[in-house]
Formats: sequence, C-alpha cells, structure tokens
Amino acid sequence: MPELPEVETVRRQLAPELVGRRVIDAGSHPSAKFTPARQLNGIRFGDPGRRGKYLLLPTSDGRELVVHLGMTGQLRFRQHGPDVDDPYLRAWWMLDNDRALEFADVRRFGRLRVVPAGHYDDIPTLHNAGPEPWDSELTPRSFHARLKASRRMLKTQLLSQRPIAGVGNIYADEALWLARINPKATRLGVDRAGDLLEALRQVLQQGVDNGGTTLRDYRNVDGDSGSNQGELLAYGRSGEPCIRCGVTLKSDVLDARTTTWCPNCQRH
Repeated sequence: MPELPEVETVRRQLAPELVGRRVIDAGSHPSAKFTPARQLNGIRFGDPGRRGKYLLLPTSDGRELVVHLGMTGQLRFRQHGPDVDDPYLRAWWMLDNDRALEFADVRRFGRLRVVPAGHYDDIPTLHNAGPEPWDSELTPRSFHARLKASRRMLKTQLLSQRPIAGVGNIYADEALWLARINPKATRLGVDRAGDLLEALRQVLQQGVDNGGTTLRDYRNVDGDSGSNQGELLAYGRSGEPCIRCGVTLKSDVLDARTTTWCPNCQRH
C-alpha cells in the first residue's frame, strides 16, 4: 500500500498539471467508494496537499477531495477524455484543457471522499493521525510521549498512524532496522525514541527522493515505478544476511503484517 513517499510523489506530479483547472464533467464506478467523484463537476482544483498517506485536493468551493490510493490505486492524466472502456477505471474528471484526470484501481481498495476542507471526522485514520514526520513540534521528547501512550508493539504503533503520520510496513521495517530497535519492543527511552524518529525521517526522505518504492503495483502519475526498492535494507529481505552484521534476517507476522528484522542488531 502506498506510504508517505509514494503519495508525496503523486502530489508533486499532480500540482503543476491540476492547479486552477476546472472540472467540466465527472463520472465514476457505481460503488459508493467512488461516487463522490461526481460531486465535483464545475469546481476548480487548488494546490494539492497531503496528510500522511492521504492526498488532499482542495476545490474552489471550500471542499476537499480526499483520495486514499489503497493497494493499487493510480491517478493519471489522459488526453482527450477518460478511457471509459478501461475495466479498472473507477472515477474521472474531465478538465477544461481537454485532459481527464483518471483514478484507476485494479483491486478497488482505494477510496474517494468529498468533505468540507479540513473536516476529517468521518475518516478516523486521517482524523486521528499524528504529526507529519518533519513537523517542527515533533521532537524526541514529544515522540517518546506519543509512543509511551500505548503498550502495543512499536511496529504496530507506527502502522496505527497515531504517533507519526505516513509510515507503513515498508518504511517502519527500514527505520526500525536503521535505529537498531526490535519491532516487538513496547517501550523506548527518550534517547532511543529520538533515534527512531531520526531513522524514520531518513528513510522517508530517501523514499521521497527516489520517487517511492515499487514492489509490484505502485505507479506514479506518469505510469512509472519508483526506484527506492533498490535501497531497501530490511523490508522483504528475510533469509538474507544483514548488511550491517551478516546475521540472517528473520521475519514474522506481527498483528497481521509481515515484519523483517535482524535478530543480532535488533535484539529484544
């Protein structure tokens, strides 16, 4: 599922093509997950934003189109109108420059919502999301306090989005490995919380710089893959030697998510 770096890459690609464009027609798949697309006929799009793993597309009438890409969702532009014969087309917006913005989604785990700008009460994961990774108010001490509020495993806490927004399975594994912290741990001191925060910022920034991670499904607005998969040091490398110490990396399912770590570098 796309995480912060993938969504941020899409946001950056959408911005120069979408700002100020007026929707002259809109349509969608009949599923209620996609029909909100039809509510935007006649609006103009503002500057795309992002919160955690969600894209936020502001409209000229004070609303936002909230886009969750799910596992296989892709936003893309198509000249001269939407490809209505595409079996995976879920929503589309015809723009005033003879181009259509399309939302395609093979597995239909994505979702669209239209809400008053900034009102996310009906989207719990977004409403309850913690600070953005580079928020100046997110310090080692405040991050430690957020982690301390729960006794769940650190990996599970990161995936909940409550201590920090935008982190999913890939970047959680990478950051925990980089910080030498076991994913099953439930407690950290302030200094170790600071190490984890710095590691999260580092792996997320690397992901952004590399245009995201494509393991199978993720594609950006241009249809291209990211390149960060070539930089992964822990995620997906179970059974291979740890690049740092040479010990074989292990994996296990923690709260329904496959997790990889080094039993030597990340002792519990």
